[in-house]
Amino acid sequence: MQILDSLKWRYATKKFDATRFLNPEQLNMLKEAFNLTATSYGLQPIRLVVIQNKEVQEQLVPHSWNQRQVADASHLLIICTENAINKDTIEAYFDRVKAIRNTPDEILAPFKGFMIDSFSKKTQEELKTWAAKQAYIALGNLLTVCGVERIDACPMEGFSPEKYDEILGLEAHGLSSALVLPVGYRAADDMFADFKKVRKSVSESILEL
Repeated sequence: MQILDSLKWRYATKKFDATRFLNPEQLNMLKEAFNLTATSYGLQPIRLVVIQNKEVQEQLVPHSWNQRQVADASHLLIICTENAINKDTIEAYFDRVKAIRNTPDEILAPFKGFMIDSFSKKTQEELKTWAAKQAYIALGNLLTVCGVERIDACPMEGFSPEKYDEILGLEAHGLSSALVLPVGYRAADDMFADFKKVRKSVSESILEL
């Protein structure tokens, strides 16, 4: 019930209190939650960019459909996808498996070979789409964690990825912005905070077979 109460509490915050900020413990928790997010094959083809710089945040507002959440939030989280997803990505993953679990190479080799072969047959567009799906999983996870911890957030697709990439120099890090998540605390006069949630009934959204 606590989880449900938290999900009912959260909403897409439209107006943040620009005078309130997350503390380091809260920010570290969000970073850890992002890193613990489930991803396909466990490959983690996503990175989280964390911004707490009002000058930069203001610079991004015009490229975010002029949504003030980007500038007024305590921190701006940007979920990015890696541009290079290839054999090196897979080998790095299996190196981590070996180091952390001490799994012998002969056990890992068959699945590793399968994955390298499978990914080598995907087009760049297919890999980009696959990575973007992992970004959405991370977004959902962060929204739930924010709700539980009473941190306000506003999931955003309404921005120019190309401009974000340019302003933040993401290409130099091999990244492309996919989703934006301002986090912080709702303003006392954000009228959206009191709006009732509009959802289908459970019977309409759930099919039991």
